[in-house]
Amino acid sequence: MPNTKSAAKRVRSSSRKAAQNQATKSRVRTAERKFKASVAAGKATDAKVGLTAASSAYSKAAKLGVIKARTASRKRSRLQLALNRLAAKPAAAATATATATVARKKKK
Repeated sequence: MPNTKSAAKRVRSSSRKAAQNQATKSRVRTAERKFKASVAAGKATDAKVGLTAASSAYSKAAKLGVIKARTASRKRSRLQLALNRLAAKPAAAATATATATVARKKKK
């Protein structure tokens, strides 16, 4: 229980800020979860849209001071790497298939 008017005001202020910070963190986690789900499903187009949303959410959270800027940068980088791996996977599979086809033709 606050003893002074200023302490009471700080309690009200900090509870408002805590609620806002919690909402921002939730928004970031939701965006990242949606992105990871689309990557796991192998949907490159949905993942690209999800990356934009997650990256934006991380940038905004860092700007507001909810998370540290370096943390946001690291997370954005890792999400981008995940998208790059997803984009490279079909190309690698196509290359492997083409290589296997050529190898089979050479054996005959």
